[in-house]
Amino acid sequence: MTNYIGTATSRVDGRAKVTGEARYAGEFNAGGLAYGSVIVANIPKGRIARVDASKALRVEGVLDVLTHQNRPRMAAMDQAWKDDVAPEEGSPFRPLYDDKILFSGQPVALVLAEEWEIARYAATLVQIEYETQAFVTDLHERRQQAFVVEKPDKPRGDAAQAYAAAEVRHEAEYFIPTEHHNPMELFASTVTWNGDGKLTVYDKTQGVQNVQRYLCSIFAKKPDDLRVISPFVGGAFGAGLRPQYQVVLAVLGALALERSVRLVLTRQQMYGLGHRPATIERLSLGAKSDGTLEAITHEALAVTSQFEDFSRNDTAWSAQLYKSANATYVHRLAKLDVPTSCDMRAPGAATGVYALECAMDELAVALKLDPVELRLRCYSDRDQNEDLPYTSKQLRECYRQGAAAFGWDKRTPAPRSMRDGADLVGWGMATGVWEALQMPTAARIVLGANGHAEVSCAASDIGTGTYTILAQVAADTLGLPIENISVKLGDSTLPQAPVEGGSWMAASASHAVVATAEDIRKELFALAKKMKASPLGNAELEDVTLADGKIVSRLDADSSVSIADVMRHGGIDRIEREKTNSFPEDISHARNTHSAVFAEVKIDEQLGVIRVSRVVSAVAAGRILNTKTAHSQIMGGVVWGIGMALHEETLFDHRYGRIMNANIAEYHVPVNADIHDIQVIFVDEPDRIINPLGIKGLGEIGIVGVAAAIANAIYHATGKRVRDLPITLDKLQG
Repeated sequence: MTNYIGTATSRVDGRAKVTGEARYAGEFNAGGLAYGSVIVANIPKGRIARVDASKALRVEGVLDVLTHQNRPRMAAMDQAWKDDVAPEEGSPFRPLYDDKILFSGQPVALVLAEEWEIARYAATLVQIEYETQAFVTDLHERRQQAFVVEKPDKPRGDAAQAYAAAEVRHEAEYFIPTEHHNPMELFASTVTWNGDGKLTVYDKTQGVQNVQRYLCSIFAKKPDDLRVISPFVGGAFGAGLRPQYQVVLAVLGALALERSVRLVLTRQQMYGLGHRPATIERLSLGAKSDGTLEAITHEALAVTSQFEDFSRNDTAWSAQLYKSANATYVHRLAKLDVPTSCDMRAPGAATGVYALECAMDELAVALKLDPVELRLRCYSDRDQNEDLPYTSKQLRECYRQGAAAFGWDKRTPAPRSMRDGADLVGWGMATGVWEALQMPTAARIVLGANGHAEVSCAASDIGTGTYTILAQVAADTLGLPIENISVKLGDSTLPQAPVEGGSWMAASASHAVVATAEDIRKELFALAKKMKASPLGNAELEDVTLADGKIVSRLDADSSVSIADVMRHGGIDRIEREKTNSFPEDISHARNTHSAVFAEVKIDEQLGVIRVSRVVSAVAAGRILNTKTAHSQIMGGVVWGIGMALHEETLFDHRYGRIMNANIAEYHVPVNADIHDIQVIFVDEPDRIINPLGIKGLGEIGIVGVAAAIANAIYHATGKRVRDLPITLDKLQG
């Protein structure tokens, strides 16, 4: 009997990736392929006064230079440019639409040539003159002009009065700078011209059907005339939720030339896309001397663009996580002359929980309480925002197991009290929380008489292991070896799927596979009942299962018939079923994942150099489908949390509205030398309410709380509280 769910199964797509067989958006070939190179604006606001492409057009091999003046026709109305995850308010950005410049790095022209090198060279010859307008790119400069965004957090009691009367109070601001995505794979699109006006678009995206609908809307195409494919994605983490501008430009190029076009953005041009918004988080916590929270006030101020109101709920986590009779929450946006912010791993939580968990640590210091003990005293078994019980919540066990594995009981509370030779040693911890979401998703299964099954779904695999977990679920539910399962993903012609984000794809797509496999089981059983002298002739549907390539009685394992025999006797060589699975609406429970993160830092006392020497992350996330890929997900989140705490920061020159470190040499991310021991613990968390398999997502929870745990450890090591990220040696020494 197969039993793949819950095991450490290696990636079924691993061989294709390590051998180069897997192809990404910028690697698909087509006959007569032309290449594009983007020219971007070097001012943050204004208009294009003049474009002179004459020198570029004289270069041998240059085919055309597209601008707002000569591009193919695109939709005019805002609604046509709204994709599935676009902000509700605002006018989406439209590349090469008109002469307006909205941000530095905005695409203003596309050079098309026979070779990529020719296109890049010719792009340097295009002369563009601008008329510059006044601009602002500094959040602090626009603080007073920020406006309130309506959020679902519900105020409780009178937080201001309770705070004023509290025995112990803490109030502080925490700053998270703009952070940019730097996935391994650059954003790219290859558009193949099929001769009849139909297009096949190979795109780097987290949602092929989202991109298809978007392009059809912009270019007035029928769905059958435009197909989007993205079988492999080299990292996206939220950057690919919305269609990026290169896919529009690649289609523009193909329509203009009536031939296939490839466009790959440069690393520098990637900084003209969305980003995690710079955020100022203000926390006020009031407590009794025993640690009981009396008041929570959480105010968030985040960046958005001038043309769209993008926001995520930074304050929701304070609203639900800890008990407090009095609480209030405010979320504001400041409009700057920058691209619209976008989702980046655990949007809202990575920033909001950083501030909350640092504030809780500072409150613990003021109360002279152990940080874990304070959280246990404020622990809530109900979502404080909605006053609902959780489908499951094993956060207490996360604290217990994480602390035990870390050796937390050996911590001495006084700052600067722990050393390792010349290094100051600090131990810090924080709580992590994220949503456990699930979305309607469809899957198709084709089962052959040879015992092979093909599972297909339009879902993307952004590197998280979707191919593998769907193969595991299909193998178990169909009773086949995993080697007999093939999975097709990332094609807009496949059964419906949402964009892959929010940590919802594992639960959503797995249950679509289960639902479809159930229909196949029913059909096989009906066929088996019709066989002469069938060993299952007197069985009922609920009495049989699929296992080891057979239909088997649950009551008598010897009563079985092979799937091959059933299909042969039924005169069929394949069974094809497709089913959309949705989840019953449940407004009676809160659905979340939780974690407890423990971090050790070692800091050179003389130089201030910081090393994160150990991290233990204890995670409660329902049933773990694949302990191997899940472990990798959490480790990746921890690494990113280290980057958030110590490395990542997009630096602007606000005099010119430009990013100064738009490359991976100067935009620092953790490398191997920065990462040491990371231990991941999956806390057993049976959940029979959230969905039949008890699955919660893992993509986001791994990063939440990590930056706070490190910041708290740095305070414990040095006695100096740094509230603005990243924490660098100059801030410790200053």
